[in-house]
Amino acid sequence: MLKVDRRIAKSQTAIKNAVIELMSEKSFDDITIQDIADRANVNRGTIYLHYTDKYDLLDKMIEEHIENLRDLCQSAADMTFQEGNYVWYEYFESHYLFFSTS
Repeated sequence: MLKVDRRIAKSQTAIKNAVIELMSEKSFDDITIQDIADRANVNRGTIYLHYTDKYDLLDKMIEEHIENLRDLCQSAADMTFQEGNYVWYEYFESHYLFFSTS
């Protein structure tokens, strides 16, 4: 398993959360890297260290959700219909802000 430095993971989480919060306030096209950096309390260079631009960041966030949903599909295959649906509802509820602003 790939071990990720906790500081890197913390920065990436802050950056992703900042984008989601900003997307709930204004259009993605109007969000700047500086907006994201300010909201995440990181410097612009930190964002560019992990992502090419804001579109790369959004693409990686979408890819992460697709991978999580793929994993849910596989785990839900062994569940009853009711249990499987609960897992989906729970996922979408916990990521409501992302899916409601995308």
